[in-house]
Amino acid sequence: MARPNKEIDKKNFENLCGLQCTQAEMCAFFDVSEKTLNSWCKRTYKKSFSQIFVEKRGIGKISLRRTQFRLAEKNASMAIFLGKNYLGQSDKIEQQFVLQDIEEDELSKAIKSYIAEKSNK
Repeated sequence: MARPNKEIDKKNFENLCGLQCTQAEMCAFFDVSEKTLNSWCKRTYKKSFSQIFVEKRGIGKISLRRTQFRLAEKNASMAIFLGKNYLGQSDKIEQQFVLQDIEEDELSKAIKSYIAEKSNK
């Protein structure tokens, strides 16, 4: 006679998926083996643990994103992080050099003349 199926709370399972818990962490939480957890997923959702995890972890990502956006209203670092990751912003600094008419001394003129002569040969 086979053992009775171990019951796993569906709500807790989905919350753990939302928190991005690993399969090993969930097994420890429910005190079951990976094989048992996968069998439960197949009975409950008609899909493997991996398939369900991919679907259910999206809930956690939405919650995390909401928290990040709220935090960005008060925290400049978070606003910068979100700008870089979602808006393609960067820390690229563009430098512009302003060339001014500078009066050259005799040595500079001589060196420039020498270089020009060598490059023409």
